[in-house]
Amino acid sequence: MSSPLVIRNLTSKPTEVKRCEYHGIAPSFSQGGFTNISQNVTSLFRNATSPAAPQAVEPTTSFVHEDVSIHIEPFKSLKTEIRPQSVNEILHLIFETEGEQHRLETPTPTSNSTTLKPLTDNPRFNYTAVHLLDHSHLTLYSSANLSSWMQSFRDDTPLSALSIPGTHNSPTCHRALPSVRCQATSPPEQLDNGVRFFDIRVQPEAPLDPTKDGLILVHGVFPISLTGNKYLRDLLQEVYTFLERNPSETVIMSLKREGTGDATDAQLSRILHDHYAGDPNRWFTAPRIPYLGEVRGKIVLIRRFGLDDALRQEWGGAGWGIDAANWADNTPNATCPSGDVCVQDFYEVLETVNIEKKIQYSQEHLERAAKCVCPLPAQDQLGDPPPKQPFYINFLTASNFWKVGCWPEKIAAKLNPAIVDYLCRKHGESECGEPSQNQPDGDGSTGIVVCDWVGHKGNWDLVRCIVGMNAKLERREHGL
Repeated sequence: MSSPLVIRNLTSKPTEVKRCEYHGIAPSFSQGGFTNISQNVTSLFRNATSPAAPQAVEPTTSFVHEDVSIHIEPFKSLKTEIRPQSVNEILHLIFETEGEQHRLETPTPTSNSTTLKPLTDNPRFNYTAVHLLDHSHLTLYSSANLSSWMQSFRDDTPLSALSIPGTHNSPTCHRALPSVRCQATSPPEQLDNGVRFFDIRVQPEAPLDPTKDGLILVHGVFPISLTGNKYLRDLLQEVYTFLERNPSETVIMSLKREGTGDATDAQLSRILHDHYAGDPNRWFTAPRIPYLGEVRGKIVLIRRFGLDDALRQEWGGAGWGIDAANWADNTPNATCPSGDVCVQDFYEVLETVNIEKKIQYSQEHLERAAKCVCPLPAQDQLGDPPPKQPFYINFLTASNFWKVGCWPEKIAAKLNPAIVDYLCRKHGESECGEPSQNQPDGDGSTGIVVCDWVGHKGNWDLVRCIVGMNAKLERREHGL
């Protein structure tokens, strides 16, 4: 007999399974529990702005149901008496939250799951779930509107406290060398589907002429498109358009100089300052981590370049932009001298067997972020101020130009599902029982998770999962 189903509630409300409905081959019951569940649903979620996946097919054989009462507290896991057996079954679970019922159907006819179907008009809650057959595990998440998910958080939320999906070499969605292309979708589509961190590499086109502002988008020494140069200015216009439509949001932009030629960091910093990031209504360039309310509708600059001498005097001599110019190369864990960025950026996956090491480093960095506790204003009066919470930036990316199995798309095909699995089953779980007063349970944040090839064939599972990890912080902010 298979293992009992574990249900994990990663929402801010207690919920209860009220009913199990089986459609398909006749089930068996064991110790009063329903013992047949369906197959693995490998994709978690659908974007609220996209068409929903079709509902489960109509049952063709038997129908059996059982009324149950399985209560699951927020951010808790519970082993049930439900025991998965056949892959030919369709299971309906009825969840109830504060008197409101929602139905889960699994599996669905497509590779993408649907949100749970509310069984009442004008529902207050929206849910979606993932069922991992290999681990007999079902995870329940709150469904967010991915185009404006930041609207749920208070203005005094430190930006580093949020779980933020990001993309690596964000604009590399064009026809390009397979080792250069890192994304399946365009930057506007990424933004509409919840991405809020862009990793951008640029090459100054005419660095010796201060009147020229051309910044070519590159990846290493290569242009991001085989059909002609693409430019930062056009990308920024797309970001501005998104923020104008969604003023509750912000976009963190990491900028770095790459490419060919003799341009310097100092030249790049002058071009960005004089031609791009000078409007305080569109850019946040202070050398510190902001609160969300300060940067709604704006781009937050993280600079991975040194400064021109004159710009070192900005902001009262503190510099310009959040300083990430000197993080260790190819590192599993390092903090920048500014203290504002803690990064995992191990990228030299020279052989496919090293992908497991990359997965390990990525999970360890998620654990570091999960232990942090965001200081809320009311807590500031209770004792000494907590230590500064940096941006935990976690690159799920790596590449080897000479190995087909180590190109970005191939590595993402292994990394992304592995991290989805980890977030659903393990992230933020206490390993030592209940937290003590001296060592409180963390907020379960992921930090900034920087991905390749998200959105491929409509699969935004990883992004939705990262956004869903904000639920514990949101619950604390609302005093629950």
